[in-house]
Amino acid sequence: MMTGQDRLDWETDGRSWPHRSASRFLQTASCDWHVQIAGPDNGPVVLLLHGTGAASHSWRHLLPLLSTRFRIVVPDLPCHGFTRPREPADLSLPGMVRALTELLALLDRCPAVILGHSAGAAIAVTLAASHAAAVPRHVIGINGAFLPIRGNALFSPLAKALFANPFSASMFSLLSRVTPLGGNLLTATGSTIDEEGKAIYRMLLASPAHVRGALGMMAAWDLTRFDATLRRLPFPMTLIAARDDPMVPIENSSHAALQAPGSRLILTDRGGHLLHECRAGEVARWLDEAMGDQRPNGADAA
Repeated sequence: MMTGQDRLDWETDGRSWPHRSASRFLQTASCDWHVQIAGPDNGPVVLLLHGTGAASHSWRHLLPLLSTRFRIVVPDLPCHGFTRPREPADLSLPGMVRALTELLALLDRCPAVILGHSAGAAIAVTLAASHAAAVPRHVIGINGAFLPIRGNALFSPLAKALFANPFSASMFSLLSRVTPLGGNLLTATGSTIDEEGKAIYRMLLASPAHVRGALGMMAAWDLTRFDATLRRLPFPMTLIAARDDPMVPIENSSHAALQAPGSRLILTDRGGHLLHECRAGEVARWLDEAMGDQRPNGADAA
């Protein structure tokens, strides 16, 4: 666990990181990246993008299921996990896309599929619709956060104020270490995840730098014009949403399916917000179906 420092340390905090042998540290103009890469060199690249406040560990169960046939690339997003900014970080949606575009250019591989969870799904769509990046073949969103947060007129200024206060992240991290706060946040996702995952989330929440990154991302997030980005997608997408997700309503995915014509909407009754962590096998199957059977728009029950 944390040794008291502001940032996570790979040699101590990362000793039990899932799939540690797949981890690499790469440098671009904006970030020192922690990226996990697995699977055959010549396989189609699948880029996995976690959501706000998570890290690459979020894909720990999906990575081995996909890496037998795909080249899997799993970064910690800027200011999350073990990825550190090399300059003042732009944690807005365009800023995240610019940073990931640098990383993909360094890797010199265009993803065949970008799979994003929650806010990572919005990043996936924006990356695919960006003229700055090579166009992938498909985008998959899991419980995608595509609509402005309800009550955003209150939330956004609050997040900005918390991010601006240098003590906010440290206080949050302290509370997560000495109170049930971290466990309560995991319960609020509506997902039942394994003990390994719970321990890593507790470690992340105990890191002021990681919490600062999550707060900064929330403060900078602006989805008021995101419908136009969805309409710029050059292909239909696949949207997976859990009806029992208490954090991101399924309306986010159903609305996005209408904005990106021809997209497939998969609704499942259970799994909660961290659907990909507790039902990785089904997510892998849905990805295979998306790759081999891109259907006209409609909703499937799962």
